Amino acid sequence: MDTVNVLSISGGKDSTAMWLHALEQQPEGEILPVFADTGHEHPLTYDYLEYLESQLGPIRRIKADFKEQIDRKREWVQTKWREEGISEEIIQRALEVLHPTGVPFLDLCLWKGRFPSTKARFCTQFLKREPVFDQVYLPLMEEGKRVVSWQGVRAQESAARAKLPEREDTPEGFEIFRPLLNWKVEDVFAIHERHGIDPNPLYRQGMGRVGCMPCINCSKAELFEIARRYPEEIERVAQWEAIVKQASKRGASTFFPTAEGRGEGIHEAVEWSKTTWGGHQYDLLKAIEFEDVPVCSSVYGLCE
Repeated sequence: MDTVNVLSISGGKDSTAMWLHALEQQPEGEILPVFADTGHEHPLTYDYLEYLESQLGPIRRIKADFKEQIDRKREWVQTKWREEGISEEIIQRALEVLHPTGVPFLDLCLWKGRFPSTKARFCTQFLKREPVFDQVYLPLMEEGKRVVSWQGVRAQESAARAKLPEREDTPEGFEIFRPLLNWKVEDVFAIHERHGIDPNPLYRQGMGRVGCMPCINCSKAELFEIARRYPEEIERVAQWEAIVKQASKRGASTFFPTAEGRGEGIHEAVEWSKTTWGGHQYDLLKAIEFEDVPVCSSVYGLCE
C-alpha cells in the first residue's frame, strides 16, 4: 500500500520545522504539505507560504465551504425564528448578511451566529480538521493509500499536548504522527537555521503564535503587539463583529466575548491590552510603547 505523509502546514515555526524534519528523514512514501486557509491569516503569512514554496516545494491549499450551512440557516431564520416570535426587524437584519462571503472564518461565524471562543473552539474542527479530511485524507484513502497525518505539536506548548502520544490510529482510518512532540522551541528554530530557512517574520514582531490574526487564544501581550503594528487587522475584525452581530438572534457578538457578550468588541479588548496586570488601570509605559513601535520585538529572542 502506497503511503502519503500529509503535513499540516500553517506558516508557523512548528509546522515549518516539521516539513524540514520530514525532508531530512525522507519517510517512506510521498510528502504532501497542505495548508487549510481560514481567510483569517495575516498577509505576511500568505507571503511566507509563497516563500516556503519557493524554497521547499509546492503546498496544496484548501478551504472550508459553508454555503450549504448558510443556506439552511436562511431557511431556519425565515421559518423557525418567525415561529418563535422573533421580530421581523431582527429577521430581516439577519437575512441581509446571511450570504456566503468566501472567507471561511467569517462564513463559519455567520452560520453559527457567533465567534468561536476558548470554551467553544469549533474553529479548528470546521476550518481545519473537517476540510482536510474531506478534501485530502478521504480521497486518498478511497484510492487505497495509507495516509499518515503529520502534526507539528509539541509537549512544551501545553499540559494537554504533553499527554498526546507520538503515534496513534484514528477510527476514520488514517494515522497521526507527531514528530516534534518532544522538541523544545530551540530545536525548532535550530532546524530553520540549519536549512537556511527564515522563520515567519511575524515572530520578530512580537507574535507568540502564527495562524489566525488574532487567534481566540491570543494573549494580552500579543494583542497589544497586533494592535500597535497592524491596526488594519483590528479594524477588519471590528467589521466582522458588526456583520456577525446582524446574523445573531440576540443581536450581540464580539470576537473576545464578555460574560454577557455585549462588550464593545475588539476595540475594548485592545484597550484592555494596554492596562497593567488586573486590567483596572492603564500602563503608562505601554501607552508610550504603543506609539513608539520597535523594528523588532520577539518573545523567542530572534532580535538578538
